[in-house]
Amino acid sequence: MNNAENMIAHLEKGDMASASALYEKVLASSDAEEQFMLGEQLLQLGFLDEARQLFEKLLISFPGEGELSLLLAETLVELDREEEAMLILDEIDDSDPFYARSLLVLADLYQMQGLYEVSEQKLLLAQQAEPDEPIIKLALGELYLEEGKFLEAVRQYKELEKIGMQDIAGISIQKRLAEAYSAGGAFEESLSHFERALEDKMDIDTLFMYGFTAFQAGQYKTAAIKLTEAAELDPDYHSIYLHLARAYEMEEELDAALEAARSGIARDTYQKELYLIAGKLALKTGLEEEGESHLRQSLSLDPEYTEAALALNALLMKKEEYEGVLEIASVFRESGSAEPLLLWDAARAAERLEEFKEAAELYEYLYPVLNENTEFLAEYGYFLLEEGNREQALSLFEKLLKEEPLNDEWIELVERLKMDVY
Repeated sequence: MNNAENMIAHLEKGDMASASALYEKVLASSDAEEQFMLGEQLLQLGFLDEARQLFEKLLISFPGEGELSLLLAETLVELDREEEAMLILDEIDDSDPFYARSLLVLADLYQMQGLYEVSEQKLLLAQQAEPDEPIIKLALGELYLEEGKFLEAVRQYKELEKIGMQDIAGISIQKRLAEAYSAGGAFEESLSHFERALEDKMDIDTLFMYGFTAFQAGQYKTAAIKLTEAAELDPDYHSIYLHLARAYEMEEELDAALEAARSGIARDTYQKELYLIAGKLALKTGLEEEGESHLRQSLSLDPEYTEAALALNALLMKKEEYEGVLEIASVFRESGSAEPLLLWDAARAAERLEEFKEAAELYEYLYPVLNENTEFLAEYGYFLLEEGNREQALSLFEKLLKEEPLNDEWIELVERLKMDVY
């Protein structure tokens, strides 16, 4: 057993003092083969500074040796010394057997920095050097997928599929094809690749993405089936339940949809979207109290969640609980984030409560924003009539008649108002 092997044995026993002494002997020796072997092992074990010293010493004896430069660069990357690593990699000659591999590492470093064009250039140079190397095709596919160039990504993955590559470095080519097609909006095309990826390996993420993509493709029954399978495989995979509830809802299976939302809430009490859909579904199935509770919980998680506020407002207006509508609007108004539709609800509520001054202010404030909304204009017009502002009401109903010139009620109203005003 040489010193390097001896050192590794002491490391495995946890005898750091003996291991350190043996390391110094190897570092001081002239046995390049032993130093190289120990450097590789220390790099794998995470003793980065020790590996770095060995590779640096070897490069003094063997300057320009591509494999040594590559190993030193990889060690420096692990030490978060990327700039030094890049300088070393740039010095590897294009005639060196490790040139293509050095370009792969460089491309990865540039990609991490968001310099996609430079990364692509390095990978294309690597492909020129080794046209048939699958790992380069994979790297290009991964780069294009991250960059949002989905057609280019598909092209690279397809080439790997053609040569029978199904899994490289733990990456499923079928799954990547499915993801690239799905991200590019080709949902139908992606589904068969998700199916094949699952045949190769049952994986919760792939199963979830299959169900989600089926939903995007409008295949709601398939989505419900796959997302249910995912929930059975891992009930704590929180992302499943919202999409499962939506899939059931689209299939008009409202009880199953509500149950899916409830299951999601039981496992994740901080997802406002789950409470929103649970609230809406409960209301659709006649469970008004439960629906209101879910909607209020959604708003408690995000007091400025407009969609939940609008849904709750609709219920409160139906129940004639107008003070609640004004309360919700006040929260949004204080934060400066009130949507026009929320303020419109507030104007209606104020009018019902006979708080006409507040209603008038809200209608007037909303007019420049909603002056193309026929329903709003009609409501505002009738409010103005009730308030005795006939001239302004006439202006609004004349505007409405331009949109609906055959509306008999408005024709008669405009004629009567003209007689009163003029």
